[in-house]
Amino acid sequence: MPDAVDPAIARRHFERAAGSYAISSRLEAEIGARMLERLDYIKMVPRRVLDAGSGPLRDARLLRKRYRGAQVIPVDFSLGMLRAGRGPFDFFRKKISLCADLARLPVAAGAIDLVWSNMALHWAADPLPVLREFHRVLKVDGLLMFSTLGPDTLGELREAAGAARMHAFADMHDLGDMLVAAGFAEPVMDMERLTLLYADGAALLADLRASGQTCALPARIGDPQRGLKGRGFLATLQARLAAQRREGDGKLPVSYEVVYGHAWKAAPKRGADGRSIVRFS
Repeated sequence: MPDAVDPAIARRHFERAAGSYAISSRLEAEIGARMLERLDYIKMVPRRVLDAGSGPLRDARLLRKRYRGAQVIPVDFSLGMLRAGRGPFDFFRKKISLCADLARLPVAAGAIDLVWSNMALHWAADPLPVLREFHRVLKVDGLLMFSTLGPDTLGELREAAGAARMHAFADMHDLGDMLVAAGFAEPVMDMERLTLLYADGAALLADLRASGQTCALPARIGDPQRGLKGRGFLATLQARLAAQRREGDGKLPVSYEVVYGHAWKAAPKRGADGRSIVRFS
């Protein structure tokens, strides 16, 4: 993918935002709640749940409450995020948490019943290796459920800042194709558009910084201002965002395209030696 996220830069941003992420990531909290509602229609009793891109363990706690008998394992590439979610008397204080790249999980093949990933996949440099890794750690008939951002996200900021300074998010149909390429069966994809209202551009940018969701594109030679940096550029950006505020209440509408997906890991059709597997009931 051109203009792919630099994971090292993204990790640094989330490390800095570890203390403020929980109160600034309202969209992620809302999407997590909507994903939990979708689980009402899926009958499964998982023994192990992997919360991939857990942040400060918000969804991990909700998953543990839902599946009391399950081992819920949070994994995030930011150690600061994992630590921020552990209180002195928290259930997860002495439980397993993994600090790891989602494309290289320190988890045995077939060990997980449910992989849950809320708004984390768009921080991967390439989603396909991550989806393949999710497929590897799932057991046969295991479920992947995820949400991520689609290409129409932050259109207002993209217009004001310029496309070269913004992340490119994968399309819903491309993600569906990646699920099939990763080996998943029966992928189901859907999408919804949400609009958040901010007092002004400064409030939007402050929210993005506090939640660690700032530009993580690698710098290009001769383009030191690749991200949203520089006083002159920020002044111009604020002015452009101000021009997009609504008449009447003066609020700045900001669009998000949220993509949802779930898919199952089917029994393999071929063995490791390439021969076809035929099953008789």
